[in-house]
Amino acid sequence: MSQRSAAHRRHSSPPGAAAPTRGAAAAIALPGPRTDYTLTHAGHQFRLGPIAFWIIVGTLVIMAGWTIITATYFAFRDDVLTRLISRQAEMQYAYEDRIAEMRAQVDRVTSRQLLDQEQFETKLDQVLRRQATLESQASKLNGVMDTSITGSVRHRSETSIHDRGRPKPSPISDIVRFKPPPAREASLAPTPGGLEGVLDRLHRSLDRVEASQTAAIDSMEEHYDSRARRMRETLAAVGVNAANLPHVKAQGVGGPFIPVKPASNSPFDRQLYRMTVARAQVEQLTQSLAVVPLRKPIVGELEISSGFGVRDDPFLGVPAMHTGDDFRASAGDSVYATAAGVVTVASWSGGYGRMVELHHGNGLVTRYGHLSQILVRVGQKVNLGQVIGRVGSTGRATGPHLHYETRVDGEAVNPQKFLRAGALLGAHS
Repeated sequence: MSQRSAAHRRHSSPPGAAAPTRGAAAAIALPGPRTDYTLTHAGHQFRLGPIAFWIIVGTLVIMAGWTIITATYFAFRDDVLTRLISRQAEMQYAYEDRIAEMRAQVDRVTSRQLLDQEQFETKLDQVLRRQATLESQASKLNGVMDTSITGSVRHRSETSIHDRGRPKPSPISDIVRFKPPPAREASLAPTPGGLEGVLDRLHRSLDRVEASQTAAIDSMEEHYDSRARRMRETLAAVGVNAANLPHVKAQGVGGPFIPVKPASNSPFDRQLYRMTVARAQVEQLTQSLAVVPLRKPIVGELEISSGFGVRDDPFLGVPAMHTGDDFRASAGDSVYATAAGVVTVASWSGGYGRMVELHHGNGLVTRYGHLSQILVRVGQKVNLGQVIGRVGSTGRATGPHLHYETRVDGEAVNPQKFLRAGALLGAHS
């Protein structure tokens, strides 16, 4: 209770009570301010000072707050713990999911890299195999074009009829080489387009090489086919069947018989086989043409002083059959065999004077008359272009010249027919 309550009790005393004395009144009237607190409980009074009072009040407030906090904690502890555990679990799951996703990405990247590397190695292997094939084809083409190594074609200082006009294909051995890295982890220098760009450029380069090889072999095949066709047409023009010509055996060659067949079933090998067969046919026809009198019997331009057919006899002045051509020449000029053959006559023969007769086979015979000198003998084999005598004026002749005859199955034919065919064939060879 407050001080004001205690004073109220003192002033409200009963009327019959004695009045206080002056000294006592003075003592009550002038007391100092008091802050004591009186607590009454069950008839008992307790007086407390202000400090003790507020300590008790603070303690009670603190205990009440602690009680409330403790009660709240125990009431909501399970929910808080559950939420904390749940949040931690969610964070853990999210972290694990992220890790799993990153692992999956790494696996995908690794798998893609491995797949890309395997694809690159596969493509690179294809490029290397194709390069090896083209190199093999290039060596085959080089072997086909350079036949002088085997000795099957005699080397000549001048371009021969067989070699002249041969197409010159573009280089086929300039192949871009690309070697694989020594290890799978080997790195390549950065290039425009990456590895795919490198492979694409390699394929384009190999395409150009393959195209040049195909063009070269196409050109050679066409060349040999056209030559064989012209040779057959030439023989047909002079009345000779190419199939009836004897097979000319080359000297100093031999070996076991091995049938020719394509190396493989590839288009290149089949085409190379066809070209090789065509070239062999041309070579055989060229050798067979060596026994057909298509060449000139003397060197230089042929000047005919008297042609084949009916003419006035130079001695009698009456019409007579002239069975050959007379070519103007100087005495002592060389006379050449117009085809390979065997000497059947090498002596004086009436109006021919000194005369050489060559038998070429297949009914073909040539005669060389009015010679001043004979350089061969009967039974001797002569080659195309071999010197067989010298120009003269023996026999029925008015001056130095060469009387040249061509006979087929015993009948005299115009030599110009063979000479023109030989000139045409030589011009297109």
